[in-house]
Formats: sequence, C-alpha cells, structure tokens
Amino acid sequence: MKLVSISRLAAGVALALGMFATSAQAAEPLVIHVGYAAIGVDNRPYSEGTSAATARAGEYLEKEFANDPNVKIEWTFFKGAGPAVNEGFANDQLDFAYQGDLPALIGRATGLKTKYLLASGARKPLYLAVAKDSGIKKIEDLKGRKVALQRGTNGHLAAIKILEAHGLTERDLQVINLDGAGTVAALASKDIDAAFGDTQLINLAAKGSADVIYTTKGDDPRFGRNAGIVAREAFIDAHPEITQRVVDAFVKAAQWSSEEPNRAALFELWHKSGTEIPILEEYFRNDTLAYRNSPLIDDLLVSQYKEQAVKSKEYGLIRRDVDLNGWFEPKYLNNALEKLGLKTFWQPYGADGKPVAS
Repeated sequence: MKLVSISRLAAGVALALGMFATSAQAAEPLVIHVGYAAIGVDNRPYSEGTSAATARAGEYLEKEFANDPNVKIEWTFFKGAGPAVNEGFANDQLDFAYQGDLPALIGRATGLKTKYLLASGARKPLYLAVAKDSGIKKIEDLKGRKVALQRGTNGHLAAIKILEAHGLTERDLQVINLDGAGTVAALASKDIDAAFGDTQLINLAAKGSADVIYTTKGDDPRFGRNAGIVAREAFIDAHPEITQRVVDAFVKAAQWSSEEPNRAALFELWHKSGTEIPILEEYFRNDTLAYRNSPLIDDLLVSQYKEQAVKSKEYGLIRRDVDLNGWFEPKYLNNALEKLGLKTFWQPYGADGKPVAS
C-alpha cells in the first residue's frame, strides 16, 4: 500500500510540476524585437530624421502595450545598418525593423520572408561633402578621387544614381567603405577626398572641417533615399493583431512627427541620438515635416523600390531579379489610417514625383 501511495504521490508531483511548467511557459512574455538600421552618436540607442526614430525616442510602441504585461518591446540599433538588419531577420532575431531600400531589396532577393508595412524615412536627402582644400567643386570632379560611402545601404544606391546622372560610375572613383563615424574621421583628417552621407556631414561642415557641395534636396526627388518598416512574415502570420497594434503605434508617431507645431519638440526628441538640433534644422530646412514623415505606400514609393530593384541588379549590387509582387502589405497601414482618422492627412505622390490630385 505504501508503494502504491508513493507511486501515486510521485505521479501527482510530476503532474503538478508539469502543470506548473505549462503555466510558467504560458506566462512567458511575448518579446517584440524591433531593429533599426542606424545608431546614434557614440553608439547611443537612438536615431533621428524618421518617424521610426520618433517611435523609439517617444516610446510609442511601449505605450501601445503598456497595459499588456505579457508583451515586451526590445529595440536593437545596428552600426552595420541595413546589412546587419538582414542578418537579424535571417536568424529570426528580429520581428520588425526600420531599413533602407537597398538592403531590404537584397534581403528580398536572397529569400528573406518579410513584408513592407509602411514608409518611414522615405524621401530622405543625400549629401556630398568634400575635404577642405580638395579642389572638388562639383560631382564630375570626383573622378579618380577617394570617396567614402557605406556599401549595401540605401545611401549607396542613391550615390550611384547621382553619379550616373553626372556621367560617372562607381568604377570611376576610389570607393572606400566606411560607416558614419569612420567617414567623419577620415574626411576631417583628409584621408579621403569626399563622402556621401547626411547629418554627420552637415555637422562636419558646420564645424568648418568639410564643405557640402551637393544635396539631393531641391533636385529630382527620385535621387533621394527610401526606407520603411519591414516585418518578418512568420511573426505577422502568428500575431496579426499584435502586428496591427505595432503599425498603429508607428502611424501615431508619424502623425506627431508630421505636424509643424511640433517641429521644435521633434528635433528636441531626436536630439537623444546625439545629433545637434541646429543640424536637424538644416537637414529639414525647406521641407515640410509631413513630406518627410509620410507613412504612405504611394505610387512614388512603390515605383522607386521597383526602379531600385532594377538598378541594383544593373549595378551588380544584386545578382538576381527581385520579385516585389506581394511584398508591399498596406492592409495594416490602411486599417490604422482608417481607425485614426488619417486617410487624408498625408499627400500621396505619383511615380513622376508630383502630388496626386485628390
């Protein structure tokens, strides 16, 4: 009888432990891993210039899930930019990410199962800065010179398009692959002659350590850079309601970032990245916030991604055709715009770069 009792007791304990383990497993929080294809000054976990940067600095995702103890948000900022984000997706370490067009297209070409959910940081300008006393006055003068850019990023592809428009190719330059911090150091010390980039180059010029001789601002809008929020298909399929709430949060961040009365507060928020406010003011000078922070997947954006896909293969950045059919998933964005009363808040643009008549 004792053996039976002990046996029953052991079985009961095992059952209780099993139930406890199941309960503990059920209580495991869902961690939403969000990546950002950039990093702040001195590796600060913030960025600037996009509604995704606003979502991070303003904790929009955290606030969306504040009353859900079983949902946690974890941000990762990548010094290796877009290519590093692709590694994160490939290893199932990311669920959502802010990423530029070229690396997102490379990920698509190599078989990463992702969806493009909304724009963020689309229409970003690119700048060309040159070292002091370099003698470079125009883009054509770059021939044979040492020029820095970060390979595999949307700035890389934009730079190639700009060079092409001025009769040059990447092969006409001595291209040096550097990240933002490396570019600043090399340009200031005159180890390179010129560099493509954005706020870090504006900052360097403001300090008198370089000269900005060109920007895509005011030029053909198709020379600019595009980016957006990309998500892992498996996560979307497993958590459609969570995905909708994540998109809702990003759209709320985009709305606040697009309202002109918030301009000063927005730059103050982005200053968490370490970028000085006067630099941000210059970066957005003559641009409306709504133009730069629109989340819309409009004809301009889609046509640009299609063109980038073709150009990427033409330039040898991608070895195969990129199939974009079914990649853009506007359902969650459209739901958010409807829910938040924002269907007419942003101006859509056509493939020609001009506003679409309402």
